[in-house]
Amino acid sequence: MSMFWFLVLILILWQGGYYLAVEVFEIVKSYTLPSPLGVIERCIELVTDGTLVQATINSLGRGFLGYVIAVVIGVFLGLLLYQVKYLQKNLKPMILGMQTLPSVCWVPFSILWFGLSTEAILFVVVMGATFSIAIAVENAIKNVPPIYIKAALTMGADKSQLYSQVILPACLPELVSGLKQGWSFAWRALMAGEVMTTSIGLGQTLITGRDLADINQVMLVMIVIVLVGIVIDKCIFSVVERRLLSKRGLM
Repeated sequence: MSMFWFLVLILILWQGGYYLAVEVFEIVKSYTLPSPLGVIERCIELVTDGTLVQATINSLGRGFLGYVIAVVIGVFLGLLLYQVKYLQKNLKPMILGMQTLPSVCWVPFSILWFGLSTEAILFVVVMGATFSIAIAVENAIKNVPPIYIKAALTMGADKSQLYSQVILPACLPELVSGLKQGWSFAWRALMAGEVMTTSIGLGQTLITGRDLADINQVMLVMIVIVLVGIVIDKCIFSVVERRLLSKRGLM
């Protein structure tokens, strides 16, 4: 069964379940259960008035900006962990612990420090993704076969050549996987930041749906969040991964 027909089947079962639960047996209220037709209708309304498009653009802009900042900090921190054994021994356990901290925990700090602003959202995104990226960078470099490094040093490579011509190419596939994971952390952190602020975005649009008791709008925004994540993965990270693996003869 193709993906298209699988999705059609899901929509039919979903609409059928809604009809039975709300219209036939009346075991749930219509405002507590979304329906495909209701979500589509709400989607048309929000797209027509520009709300959904603007919210998606704003969220993507904040997400990418926060992610880029997190990558810069995370790569630098990961290199420090690899180079300085003292930090690897004492700081890495703390970073691993911080990585497990839900992004929403940073929201009170961000609001107190930056107010209800875009900077507050970016802070949550950066804190949500940086530690994951740092651990991924450190692990990717550490997993480079030592024979590569020894061979390069034997041939007279200096530190810059060692990183640019040996370590980076060798760890690139694992590094890209780590960066992809970092994006997923950043995207989730972005939603946590937006639902707590008044800035227009997908998170704020979702909370507006909750405040209006519009379950179809809530479901619509959730679907858009998932679709954006899938598109970013398929169009950027998966493409880069396939090219890297293809160049190495692994595909």
